[in-house]
Amino acid sequence: MKARTILAGFLLVLGCGMAAWAQRADSAPAAPSNARFGDPSVTAPNYQDYHYGVVKSVSDSSLVCDRTEYGDDQAFKIDKKTKFTHDGKPSAAADLKTGDKVWMKIRTDKRSGDMTALRVISGVFDASLTK
Repeated sequence: MKARTILAGFLLVLGCGMAAWAQRADSAPAAPSNARFGDPSVTAPNYQDYHYGVVKSVSDSSLVCDRTEYGDDQAFKIDKKTKFTHDGKPSAAADLKTGDKVWMKIRTDKRSGDMTALRVISGVFDASLTK
């Protein structure tokens, strides 16, 4: 009986050791192939002060987005100081289309509560644009 218990313990330790050996990493993990904005562990700190949204409509003075943290159909003001970037290159409000995913850095007016977009980024992520 004692020999059987010792044998079972030995086999348990051996099995755990083999499972740990099988899970070791011989190479670096592959880059994700479907990440639109890149590796989340790298991009998340860069977008910390930005707000996500999906473009619903665009005009010369406003940008309306769905799926924001403020709810659907949230309007953001656009002024002449607002900078637009698409795929790492300067663009304009007219280049945005319905359904585009955007990250916005906004300023909120303390008196009126109006939100003005300071920077709007769409397309492929470029870390240098968020600083």
